[in-house]
Amino acid sequence: MAKKAKTRVKKKRVRLAFNEGVAHVHSSFNNTIITLSDKAGNVLTWSSGGKIGYKGSKKSTPFAAQVAGEEVAKKALDMGITRVRVIVRGPGGGRESALRAMNATGLQITSITDATPIPHNGCRPRKTRRI
Repeated sequence: MAKKAKTRVKKKRVRLAFNEGVAHVHSSFNNTIITLSDKAGNVLTWSSGGKIGYKGSKKSTPFAAQVAGEEVAKKALDMGITRVRVIVRGPGGGRESALRAMNATGLQITSITDATPIPHNGCRPRKTRRI
């Protein structure tokens, strides 16, 4: 039996009717995840330190967050999004570097909101680390 030749299908470039989005930067001690959504919260694209190709402790570095931020910004500009509202969560090291990368790539950041969850005497915290 003859094998069928695989045909490549070109991906359509998606141009959106709006030019403003919301970038959620979730920066933990282990990874930085950047999600781009519209105003309603529907996810358009995302990237993280692990998606780029880093494994283990390299995912948590500011450089991995910078590369992830550049990737999200390039995809956003391809879609036609030029202005972004940023919501930052978490205490990780990739917070500022992800924002700087998105700004340097060409996205205009209109506002930055810190939405790090803070317990109001809820659960008992973890025991302190002894190194």
